[in-house]
Amino acid sequence: MLLARFFKDRKGGVAPFMAIAAIPLMGMTGAAVDYTRANTVKAAMQSALDSAGLMLSKDAADLSAAQLTQKTQAYFNAIFQRPEAQNVQLTQTVSSPQPGSFQLNLTATATVSTTFAAMLGVNQIDVHANAQIVWGIKKLNLALALDNTGSMAQSGKMTALKEAAHNLINTLKTASTTPGDVQVSIVPFATDVNVGISNKTADWVRWTEWDAANGTCSSTSYTSQSDCQSHGKTWTPKSHSNWNGCVMDRDQNNDVQNTTPTVTGTDFPAHQASACPTALMPLSYDWAALNAKVDAMTPAGNTNTTIGLALAWQTLTATAPYNAPAVAPDLDKVIVLLTDGTNTQNRWTSSASSIDSRTQKLCDNLRAANVKVYTVRVIDGNGTLLKNCATKPDMYYDVDEAVQLNSVFSSIAQNLANLRITK
Repeated sequence: MLLARFFKDRKGGVAPFMAIAAIPLMGMTGAAVDYTRANTVKAAMQSALDSAGLMLSKDAADLSAAQLTQKTQAYFNAIFQRPEAQNVQLTQTVSSPQPGSFQLNLTATATVSTTFAAMLGVNQIDVHANAQIVWGIKKLNLALALDNTGSMAQSGKMTALKEAAHNLINTLKTASTTPGDVQVSIVPFATDVNVGISNKTADWVRWTEWDAANGTCSSTSYTSQSDCQSHGKTWTPKSHSNWNGCVMDRDQNNDVQNTTPTVTGTDFPAHQASACPTALMPLSYDWAALNAKVDAMTPAGNTNTTIGLALAWQTLTATAPYNAPAVAPDLDKVIVLLTDGTNTQNRWTSSASSIDSRTQKLCDNLRAANVKVYTVRVIDGNGTLLKNCATKPDMYYDVDEAVQLNSVFSSIAQNLANLRITK
């Protein structure tokens, strides 16, 4: 009855209707505030997902499902601090679309309770965000400095090395989307490195030592240049066509640097090594030729890690003799050094400690030049030297059995990945 009288009352008749109409108007105005709050939560959630995804992708491919869930939660919670977000749920999946590339998908959902929109019957607003992190091989110049000494014939090491190198090369081939973005050089080494007999006329090869050791005297009584000439006889060097392509360490300190070979002392001394490995292959993305070079490797000779590293660095250097691509922000220059023994012989000595000191100086120079170095010790060798040579401790691998090389090279291929947010 009171309600009927209220509507029949003509006095101030507009006011009741205005009061009733104000309720939805206030609700809609307040709902805008609620939705603004929800959008703020969503923005914070998106930012937290992106940050968590970047941190996770450093090792996501190697985590179990449980570990990935735990780390996702930990990273996200450390960043996402919005108490108004309720019922927060996270999901995460890692996939490998193709060898050498990975994709991490993160999804977060939550609800935000409303204050004003509740007047309109909307008690909560659903919020969700997605992040996709993709990492794969970016532009890469990779030099493989591979021990080809005689000890690599033992315990199946050379066979395992070839298999691992093939798999690494094929992984990089698959991951390279644009021809030339990924290039690989192969530098087999023993006491010397073979730069190829096609370079017999190159101005960066020095013949003084080779000519002195390879020739004939006008008198058959003398077999060395010094004896021949000291007795007034004529020494005639052999034709350089007889050279087997090997060079020995450059004059110190160019032996531990990537100095452009332009004058005497910076050039590479030709040497007729008795155990000359197969010729090195400069940077290339001819994948068939790279695999063929791996197949051509044969173990023989003594160990001189320094010269293997030095020529590997030279193949990555943007000057003569190999004229690699110039340093660029989107280009990684990387060396993988593999050896199975201690240093035993270089141009000057057979003292392991003396040769080790040259290797360490070279490693220090590589670090200063921002060339990343992975080192792999196969069963034998100076683990301390190799670990100190690696750019970081986790870039050193100690292999107890040759069969482990494949997984080691696979791990290195994955670590060569570059991160980028795509969504």
